[in-house]
Amino acid sequence: MTKYLTGTVTHLLIGQSRHTIESRNIARVHATFEGLEGDTHKSLTRRSDVRVPHYPRGTIIRNTRQVSILSEEELAEVAAALEVPRILPAWVGANLELRGIPNLTMLPPSTRIFFPDDTVIVVDAENMPCIGPGHAIQEHYPDVPKLAQRFPRAAMHKRGVVGWVEREGYINDGDTVSVMLPPRVVYSY
Repeated sequence: MTKYLTGTVTHLLIGQSRHTIESRNIARVHATFEGLEGDTHKSLTRRSDVRVPHYPRGTIIRNTRQVSILSEEELAEVAAALEVPRILPAWVGANLELRGIPNLTMLPPSTRIFFPDDTVIVVDAENMPCIGPGHAIQEHYPDVPKLAQRFPRAAMHKRGVVGWVEREGYINDGDTVSVMLPPRVVYSY
């Protein structure tokens, strides 16, 4: 039986520069098969990096990291673990922040997120935390020591997911989304 969850888009953002991780809030965006219009990660393909060690670095591969999705609740947990008042999704380069999806970061691959104006995003994988977003957070709290170094541990299994656009359409800030979990499969060999 297919299981559905419901959530709300609390922030819609795009990255505008490859020189910073930070993204900016927008009200509406066109989602195409290449990703979100105007976003720095918009592309059908990308170069392989440390996340895909089974290819030589720089190999052209399918871009399954077009969209970065965070949980409002998990981001609050990361802020609490780092002992800072808050972390905004823009600071860590998110495209979407959702509210109401329990354990969003643990959504399995092939989960589909349906938006009211036709867009469907497919979850590819957990977005593993690294020190880069920690540096951006550190800039907002210069008096709190070692935030950049502490971020990866604090954000483990709370850094959200990445995915790709399966169906074109629009996404609006404030949209109610429907999340369809894939069928459970028990694999053994």
